[in-house]
Amino acid sequence: MQLFFNPNITPETKEITFEKEESRHIVRVLRKKEGDILHITNGNGYLFFAEIVIPNDKKCLATIIKKEEKINHRKYYLHVAIAPTKNNDRLEWFLEKATEIGIDEITPIICDNSERKVVKTERLSKIIQSAMKQSLQFTLPKLNSPIKLSEFIKSDFSEQTFIAHCEENTEKVFLKNIVKPNSKYTILIGPEGDFSTKEIDSCLHKNFTPISLGENRLRTETAGLSVVQNIAFIHQ
Repeated sequence: MQLFFNPNITPETKEITFEKEESRHIVRVLRKKEGDILHITNGNGYLFFAEIVIPNDKKCLATIIKKEEKINHRKYYLHVAIAPTKNNDRLEWFLEKATEIGIDEITPIICDNSERKVVKTERLSKIIQSAMKQSLQFTLPKLNSPIKLSEFIKSDFSEQTFIAHCEENTEKVFLKNIVKPNSKYTILIGPEGDFSTKEIDSCLHKNFTPISLGENRLRTETAGLSVVQNIAFIHQ
């Protein structure tokens, strides 16, 4: 299945006109013609079947002929708040793989030791959209605007909250030993230089539980993906 994404489609939509770039892809690259069926999601749990009416490579028009509401079978909600990596490619890699495995919400957090303080979310959104389509999912993970960690932890958290850090003088637990299945989780992943001692203390004061991801020291994006994979494995 070739899956397209359009956030503006609703269950009441009758027809859709594709932008120039997608129209060209549909008509020139995929060689779709009048009467062919396209599969489209709005990222809100719906799959739409659309029949091409006008296969124009600048403004392709299709009529919605059927819709299906797709149930998200994951019984948990995972929010990863992760520090942007110095190399932007590494953050993009994390977003792509985390979306494929299963994640619901991502927040870039700016920390004391962050080497990257500016995050352009437009490109990151496209990475997430592409990964959603590639993995044939119908719910788009939410990407929040960057926020300082000190501001982020001021929220009132009702879910289980965890922090993965490298300091050795804090007792840590493994996720598998503390996670309550079928729940909501928020997990903090720090920058290359780790969270500062002040930040760790602040998070512990807000009842974030310190977790261990193993004996090896992991890169930020590897730690983030490890968390996503661990949560998915626990729920298998």
